[in-house]
Amino acid sequence: MVFDLNSWLKALLFSTSDPLDIKQIQWVYHRVREQSIQSSESRSDTDESSSKETDPTAISDAGAGGNGPDFDGFPVLLTSAAIRDGLDALEKDFEEHNEVYRLVKTPQGYRLCVAPEYGEWVRALRGETKPLKLSQAALETLAIIAYRQPVTRAEMERIRGVSVDSALSRLVELELAVSTGRAELPGRPLQYATTERFLEFCGLESLSDLPTSDILSSQQIDDWVDRQDGGESGPEQETLGLQFQ
Repeated sequence: MVFDLNSWLKALLFSTSDPLDIKQIQWVYHRVREQSIQSSESRSDTDESSSKETDPTAISDAGAGGNGPDFDGFPVLLTSAAIRDGLDALEKDFEEHNEVYRLVKTPQGYRLCVAPEYGEWVRALRGETKPLKLSQAALETLAIIAYRQPVTRAEMERIRGVSVDSALSRLVELELAVSTGRAELPGRPLQYATTERFLEFCGLESLSDLPTSDILSSQQIDDWVDRQDGGESGPEQETLGLQFQ
């Protein structure tokens, strides 16, 4: 069996609905390789023993048959970089050939998903309703949480200028935001942060993948909030207002 990384990765991805991370993929590879080598050595020892009583030339065929692969071209060490390059190649290949599935990166690993254009058909098969879109208020509140986390309800409302009760409750209900504890402030208000589901929702691997934002940078918002507390106004206030209204 000649080793084909792309085909092998496809087989693993199609075999499970759970995300696969690179460490899992490496573990599977080396486990199968080790088991197959042990099986081949065991068959070789058996053939060598029997060949002494039968045909001595049978030793040359040891390991050529059996149930395990002979690992022709299999690398001794399958590196993380090689796996990542193989997965990136698959992702590009699926898109270029307009396959019905896509390779998606999630915080837990890589998984195959149905292409978005076929989502309606899959929902019909499963009897699922069309997913609800987030309201503008919910999106704005979620953006504040993502860039300012952990953040209190009061901080969100000071930035948006309106109550966030409804939007925040919706985000918590959808498991896009979660309470992470209490702030060291008077009254010990709850603080909120995003969840792993938020990363999946946005197609991100980690929070470091969030687009950079001058409007939502911590320093600019801190300066703006300080001015609001002091009763001042300035260009930044107008900028924030335009972004969130």
